[in-house]
Amino acid sequence: MKQNIALVTGGFSSESVVSYKSAANVYEHIDLEKWNCHIIDISKNGWFYKDEKNEQVEVNKNNFSIILNNQIIKFDLVFMCIHGTPGEDGKLQGYFDCLNIPYTSSSFVNSAMMLNKYYTSTIASHNGINVSKSLRLYKNKGNNHNHKDNILNKLALPVFVKANNGGSSIGVSKVMHADELCSALEIAFKEDDEVLVEEFVDGREFTVGVMKLKTEILVLPITEIITGNAFFDFNAKYYNESTEVTPANITKEMSDKFINASKHIYETFDCKGVIRIDYIYSNILDAPVMLEINSIPGQTKNSVIPQQVCSMGWNLKDFYSMIIENAL
Repeated sequence: MKQNIALVTGGFSSESVVSYKSAANVYEHIDLEKWNCHIIDISKNGWFYKDEKNEQVEVNKNNFSIILNNQIIKFDLVFMCIHGTPGEDGKLQGYFDCLNIPYTSSSFVNSAMMLNKYYTSTIASHNGINVSKSLRLYKNKGNNHNHKDNILNKLALPVFVKANNGGSSIGVSKVMHADELCSALEIAFKEDDEVLVEEFVDGREFTVGVMKLKTEILVLPITEIITGNAFFDFNAKYYNESTEVTPANITKEMSDKFINASKHIYETFDCKGVIRIDYIYSNILDAPVMLEINSIPGQTKNSVIPQQVCSMGWNLKDFYSMIIENAL
């Protein structure tokens, strides 16, 4: 009998719009001759599967099952396609661990660490990984004017102001001048109660997909991000306001530095499945500087990981089959 795959999507954050697009693209390329696949929508309105009549079937949260045609459908694996909470912060992974259902992402502890940009930066720095100088701020500890003074005392402009727990460049601002800080903080605090402020690193922007096949850590072709926007923001990522060059036009020496850094990061954070690591290649250090780790990277038609997979000469059906088989 074919095993049942739950393709989990939605979520509770502003990133849910990306999650739905990722799940749609993954579902399009799942090998349905090997597995039965059901898209499960998890949102603040409830946990549901939509049947062939487009009617909602509620998920039984006691054992993560659904009833279709008077039969109970239990799942052998969860394919994680929720960006942001409760997928990328580890909450669902802890729930699935309690039910002994395997999933395609990193564990609940490591997922929570990687979504928190401050923890990621701190752990990376302690393990010899280059990161930008940064400052964490709390919404309930001072107002934006106090935060502004703190930033100017400890960091050099320009800086990036971003929600500490989030992704898809939502709530991120590049600040060139001091009088822009308060508005940038206001935007970031709408997404999260914690904000990370990072010093700008001068250099070229790259992103690298990494996965494990059995015991081997595999680094996908490196992508350079070229955008006319202030940075690789939401529109650049999902509305074609950037040029993504895969494989990147870089020297073998640069490529080796990205590969070594990416494998080191994957091992340091004990990652599972496929992740994506964003970097700036620093002109001053002549080395990659890690910006963040995406433990559940986008899988939309415009996302980087599918581009890197195709650049390798693979097709997405085989790629998602490898991810599922590894997790099982």
